[in-house]
Amino acid sequence: MLDIKTDTKIQLPQKVKFILEKLAGHGYEAYAVGGCVRDSLLGRIPKDWDITTSALPLQVKALFPRTIDTGLAHGTVTVMLGREGYEVTTYRIDGEYTDARHPREVIFTPSLLEDLKRRDFTINAMAYNEQDGLADAFDGAGDLRRGIIKCVGNPADRFREDALRMLRAVRFAAQLGFGIENQTQNAVKELAGNLKKISAERIQAELVKLAVSPHPERMRDLYELGISRIILPEFDSMMETEQNHPHHCYSVGEHTIYSMQNTGPDKVLRLAMLFHDIAKPSCMTTDADGTSHFHGHPEKSALLAEKIFRRLKFDRSTMDAVCALVRWHDYNPPLSERDIRRAVRKVGLEQYPALFAVKRADILAQSMYQRTEKMEYLDEYERLYHLIQEKGDCLSLKQLAVTGRDIMELGIRQGKEVGGILNMLLDLVLEDPEKNERSFLLYKAREYMDEIHWI
Repeated sequence: MLDIKTDTKIQLPQKVKFILEKLAGHGYEAYAVGGCVRDSLLGRIPKDWDITTSALPLQVKALFPRTIDTGLAHGTVTVMLGREGYEVTTYRIDGEYTDARHPREVIFTPSLLEDLKRRDFTINAMAYNEQDGLADAFDGAGDLRRGIIKCVGNPADRFREDALRMLRAVRFAAQLGFGIENQTQNAVKELAGNLKKISAERIQAELVKLAVSPHPERMRDLYELGISRIILPEFDSMMETEQNHPHHCYSVGEHTIYSMQNTGPDKVLRLAMLFHDIAKPSCMTTDADGTSHFHGHPEKSALLAEKIFRRLKFDRSTMDAVCALVRWHDYNPPLSERDIRRAVRKVGLEQYPALFAVKRADILAQSMYQRTEKMEYLDEYERLYHLIQEKGDCLSLKQLAVTGRDIMELGIRQGKEVGGILNMLLDLVLEDPEKNERSFLLYKAREYMDEIHWI
């Protein structure tokens, strides 16, 4: 029997109310459903409003002048109201799952309860309209109050239907700060291997949502439940690698988790911390006294991170930004304006100021050994960087007072030779920013060309 809570009130957007009332006015049941109901009960503003209805797809299309056939075979029509689209899906029962992702067929049903039964977690299996109130057959509202992620029905059945739900359980726990119900956890441990059947793109999307959540420490759940062994085995190696060194007090994996907690919810920063020590297990050497060392781990971590990014089908922009931060996270130049200018040139201007956030997060996840000195160094590094920026010192070829065209007008035509001269001039300017003056640089370029008999 469907549990209807008539005293629950949710503020529906006007366009959602319009769709629901239009369907109801023609004799169909219709409810807002899923994540929008969950978020509303949590006092959050939903990003999307999904609607479920007893009306068949063609019946929905007949009621609204502008629709998109989003997935008619699965019962979904997108109703367009102005520039906004709302997915309206017919009540359905999923057929047999054969690939741990898709049902072989869907069967339309007149029963809202049957439709809610097929959903993943109780907190996502609630529906609402203003006439009937909250339809909550599986006590999703109670689980919200208790802070529990729990499957609808038998968790093993839900995870066999779509293996990604196991990773989604941890992701929702991380986003909401909830625990995962015991039977749900046990089913994950049993069936985590089925995640091999899930596409890299879907794994990546959930992993990023977990990483940027308010609780990135739930990465620990991925390890404890056996999920990372399938989707990110390198993380398991980190969790199992101790760091016997005065600068550290955690395993590589625990250090990584704490460092993620030390940054804001930024995708590039959180991923940089996730991967900044990813190659440490393969770099580890141990002295006779048992002290661990990880020589060369920044460069090797950047290379390994790139392989993981490609494996998980990340976009090139994210991969390049993260790998650069990983590569340079342990680089500590001397503290002078000249050396910091050269460091920025070496590392890449685009890595700043994010690199400071990465280095700070890294230090705060280490032991207390020399922490004061490390933080004082980093503060001065950052101060000098900002001072250089405020003064407008030239730090890149783009900021140089001459261009490639200027050098070509001196008689040099080959791009490699032009680039060599520009980099020689940039070295002069990095040493002394006051030399970034067009006439002086052209004079030095001619002088250099004369020395090597190019003119």
